[in-house]
Amino acid sequence: MNIYFACSITGGRKEESIYQKIVDTIHTGGHQVPTAHLSRPEVMDLEDIVDPEEIYCRDIEWITNCDALIAEVSTPSHGVGYEISYALSKNKPVLCLHKQDVRISKMICGNNHPKIQVRVYKNPEEINQLIYNFLSTI
Repeated sequence: MNIYFACSITGGRKEESIYQKIVDTIHTGGHQVPTAHLSRPEVMDLEDIVDPEEIYCRDIEWITNCDALIAEVSTPSHGVGYEISYALSKNKPVLCLHKQDVRISKMICGNNHPKIQVRVYKNPEEINQLIYNFLSTI
């Protein structure tokens, strides 16, 4: 499957090791991740050289062509919220992961769209199983 991974870029990178774990887990399952570069430390340098309109068009195309979207939502991000909403408008399955003791947007946790799952993890080791469970439903 083709899985779009969404995470905070300009909103903060404190969860970068979690982002890398998510992308690695998706890859280990044999899936493609067009946004794998978002988990890397050099993402800001890579994204800074691309025009915002180009990024928007590129990402919309990737979401349109993906089978599902997986987002880490512990760090607030306008872009991630937009990507989640866009994916749901296209009836794509969406998994939102967040740390247990982090408050997330009520627009995410209160969303009752049938294609969204919001899951909490206590530690990084739980992420693999949450992703496997989600992907097995697609």
